[in-house]
Amino acid sequence: MDRIDRMEQGSEMSKFDALRAYHAKVRDRRILSLFAGNDGGRAANFTVRADGLIFDYSKTNIDEVALGMLLSLAETSGVAVKREAMFAGEKINDTEGRAVLHTALRADDDAVIRVDGRDVMPAVRATRARMAAFAADVREGRFRGQGGKITDVVNIGIGGSDLGPAMGTLALAPYHDGPRLHYVSNVDGAHVHDVLRGLNPETTLVIVASKTFTTIETMTNADTARGWMAGKVANPAAQFVALSSATGRTAAFGIDEERVFGFEDWVGGRYSLWGPIGLGLMLAVGPEAFGMFLGGARSMDRHFRTAPFMSNLPVLLALVGVWHNQVCGHATRAVLPYEQRLVRLPAYLQQLEMESNGKRVSMDGADLPYDSGPVVWGEPGTNGQHAFYQLIHQGTRVIPCEFLVGREGFEPELAHQHRLLVANCLAQSEALLRGRSLEEATALMAKAGLTGAELDRQARHRVFPGNRPSTTLGYPKLTPYVLGQIIALYEHRVFVEGVILGINSFDQWGVELGKELALALQPMLEGKAGTEGKDGSTAQLVAWARG
Repeated sequence: MDRIDRMEQGSEMSKFDALRAYHAKVRDRRILSLFAGNDGGRAANFTVRADGLIFDYSKTNIDEVALGMLLSLAETSGVAVKREAMFAGEKINDTEGRAVLHTALRADDDAVIRVDGRDVMPAVRATRARMAAFAADVREGRFRGQGGKITDVVNIGIGGSDLGPAMGTLALAPYHDGPRLHYVSNVDGAHVHDVLRGLNPETTLVIVASKTFTTIETMTNADTARGWMAGKVANPAAQFVALSSATGRTAAFGIDEERVFGFEDWVGGRYSLWGPIGLGLMLAVGPEAFGMFLGGARSMDRHFRTAPFMSNLPVLLALVGVWHNQVCGHATRAVLPYEQRLVRLPAYLQQLEMESNGKRVSMDGADLPYDSGPVVWGEPGTNGQHAFYQLIHQGTRVIPCEFLVGREGFEPELAHQHRLLVANCLAQSEALLRGRSLEEATALMAKAGLTGAELDRQARHRVFPGNRPSTTLGYPKLTPYVLGQIIALYEHRVFVEGVILGINSFDQWGVELGKELALALQPMLEGKAGTEGKDGSTAQLVAWARG
């Protein structure tokens, strides 16, 4: 029986039925009406503050009744029990038989976390200390490479081995006082070519980030980088670092074990920025700032574990997401940071959410009777305002928006520009809420001198439906600590949504099939194998690609 059939039968699968029934009653209600006559109570009651962050979800159609139902959903779904199981090192990734312990990478120094009876924290702390020592050696010139000083670092990875450190490096640009960081991910040769062009092999350190040291895109680019160094330095491998647990393969590549930083299988790729995968970020900003980054995440971990659900930032962010996606049926979510240095945050969160919760079966392997995670996308403001906000404001589909904005920037001499940035962020959420009625548009056009049919026609083009939901996450300033808070917040949000959906957020089998087929297609493209067994379209495209 497929998912649609099960939905039509209305069986016990629909844990969202009561919420959907309530939503049907209030669907056409103006969100703005919820603010009427309560002297600011609506805004205060649907805002949570924690450790310098503010999360305002009052510009949604969630009222006291809906909130109570959502909180009950979180309780009955077992979020609290599953949360403690995760932090305790239980194997909640049951399709792979693994614990989920990225939080251990940022745990307190005195933490004790056991997996299969073994405390994993001594090894975590030892690896972090080795990372800090190596980063200090590079930054302070004790590790010189073969050219006297490391001026540039090239991080080669893909997915979680690229998106996290690349995002973090851009986000913390004001704290950069180390070597220049560059990131290569795409197997398209143009990417590695363009990054290496202009760098000096003698003063370049290459980080190869692959847990298994077999990721085809990463290892192909690593081989290219080693070839680029060959003949220009005496020992190319001496300027390579490996972020990998496959010590046999790293040794075969020629990388000394002192420059190999491994991590356990209970750290998923998209959750790995807190450990060795974050070495590039640590090289850029230094061990002290990286420690503050971990501290912010640790603070969010404590908040997530201890705050009541009704004032728990990750839980509420998740419940708003469930309300918009599974209850209201909005299939996409726009993440809109009003912070240029968070330019890669939407892409990072896209992987975090869509690889985690883009599933079609529940933990027991049964087809989901409801949609899973949404399409996540976005771009920093104000650039997006001149690109896709037209569709958000006047398109026929509702797209819930998540705004992020800092109260303060890093350039005091440009404070007026930051005020303009914040004004734009607040204006966009207000415009989505209020809209512009036909009467208001008509009055506007009448003032411009239009009359009759042309007045009506032009006015209709200027109507904004409004009543479009948004949330705002505010923070004081984008420090390493705050970045840690934000990333951990979204990690836990994804976890809570996954528990409510009844899925495993920590495997990613959907990335495997395409990889397997690509390996089979490569010899066909090289003319070493025929296309027997391929569909007509694929065979035709192989023939075209071969010329």
